[in-house]
Amino acid sequence: MPFYHKLGKIPHKRHTIFKKPDGSLYREQLFGTIGFDGMSTNSYHEHHPTQVKEILGHKDVTPKIAVNTNLKSYKFHGFKTIPQPDYLDSRSTVLHNDDVNIILAAPTQSLHDYFYKNADADELLFVHKGKGKLRTHLGNLDFDYGDYLLIPRGIIYKIDFETEDNRLFIVESRRPIYTPKRYRNHFGQLLEHAPFCERDLRQPYELETNDEKGDFLIKVKKENQLFDMVYATHPFDVVGYDGYNYPYAFSIHDFEPITGRIHQPPPVHQTFETDAFVVCSFCPRLFDYHPESIPAPYNHSNIDSDEVLYYVDGDFMSRNDIEAGHISLHPAGIPHGPHPGAVERSIGQTKTEELAVMVDTFKPLKITEEGMAIADDSYHKSWLEDKH
Repeated sequence: MPFYHKLGKIPHKRHTIFKKPDGSLYREQLFGTIGFDGMSTNSYHEHHPTQVKEILGHKDVTPKIAVNTNLKSYKFHGFKTIPQPDYLDSRSTVLHNDDVNIILAAPTQSLHDYFYKNADADELLFVHKGKGKLRTHLGNLDFDYGDYLLIPRGIIYKIDFETEDNRLFIVESRRPIYTPKRYRNHFGQLLEHAPFCERDLRQPYELETNDEKGDFLIKVKKENQLFDMVYATHPFDVVGYDGYNYPYAFSIHDFEPITGRIHQPPPVHQTFETDAFVVCSFCPRLFDYHPESIPAPYNHSNIDSDEVLYYVDGDFMSRNDIEAGHISLHPAGIPHGPHPGAVERSIGQTKTEELAVMVDTFKPLKITEEGMAIADDSYHKSWLEDKH
């Protein structure tokens, strides 16, 4: 859960007169969620943020489903997603349900020609490769390898890349994304036993204030349509804001793993949550220290959720033939576990260097045409012992 943040100039009280040096008024905007009951930010603009000049048209970006009902484990070769110059064109939805899109993106150029706003969903961008700056109407954040960028729905943003080889794993959520409730006290503060705390969350530090009129294209995603909307003033014209609703960054390298004498279940790795899915971070850590412990995970049944694991770096002890950029899908309804030989290999090991991001969804995931284009169709047979 983000905490109170203030950037730039704001008046002493909300909803009161706030004058520019020339005596005219700054324009206030409440940027909030869940009606007037959720997190919100009060921002102050050089101009009215409502001045639409044209709506040029829209494009349907509904994911095309190839496998609607699935009970088969899959592996996807994420790095086979073809890089493209444009940020939005590079986004490839691999898995989908009514709550979430799991997206791979490999943009080679910065987002210069337009601004982007997702009016449907929070976006959680995990930076596998690349570095640069996320620029938003509520301030800027630098990012690098291993960063999560949490962009609440409605944020207007651009991305400046310093690199051409960029790989993003994106979770697009129709439900608000928060830090896990069990890590927070009733005031919202992260607790002592949480695997990260507020000082690990990076808030916007740099506010761009552009007092410009003209034609400014914002591509707005709404109900799986991408609308081209031309505004009369620059979207980044905020002189100041305060509140709780803003983008922030968190590095997976700042996650402090929770370990024990025997194998710990995936919830100890939880990093974000919604009421429709959770996100976990599997980080380098010491293995279990019971003298007879088995570090490899035990077989378990996915009865209530589909499990998606995005492999980032390191040695993936429980899997055979897994490389960085691979995605595994283990669907609800059937058991899964370590590959043959993984349990034996793990015994006596003292640590793991694995780095991965897991998404467990509470509704079944559908596989898109773009997902099937990079799928390993024989992965479900990789547990057969007579193959090893």
